[in-house]
Amino acid sequence: MSNRIEELVQHLELKPHPEGGFYKETYRSDGVISKSELSEEFSGDRNYCTGIYFLLTDSTFSAFHKINQDEIWHFYEGDSLRVHMIDAKGNYTFKDIGLNLEQGESPQFTVPAGVWFASEVAKGGTYSLVGCTVSPGFDFDDFELPTQEKLISLFPEHSKIITRLTRL
Repeated sequence: MSNRIEELVQHLELKPHPEGGFYKETYRSDGVISKSELSEEFSGDRNYCTGIYFLLTDSTFSAFHKINQDEIWHFYEGDSLRVHMIDAKGNYTFKDIGLNLEQGESPQFTVPAGVWFASEVAKGGTYSLVGCTVSPGFDFDDFELPTQEKLISLFPEHSKIITRLTRL
């Protein structure tokens, strides 16, 4: 790891994330939404909102997964980040998050609830430090990290990108 990546991991107290990269939860609201007020895909009460730091390097990626909530991504520093998405109908899209506005990047982007998504540092880059905000707040009960076989069975037309950005 480069000195800057090591510095970020140390100073921000980042830990390995199950989908790849490093993270630290930075915010979890005190307020709670009761299960009775949430849609049926939620298994219990959820905090109003949560936030994390998320760091990816050129030696890893965030594997395809989905959550039950919208996830807002915020670019902080480093190289641009590409977020790959496959919606329930099988439509593949991607969004580059960063500060190269003239190239169509955006410093903030929302991945819609229920969309399969993966991310990686832009080609030729070293690292991306971003933040993610989730509302209702993130809970690992809302997180699904599929096997490569499962995702390819759902979207065989996207097997190349799925194979590259899954681990199982």
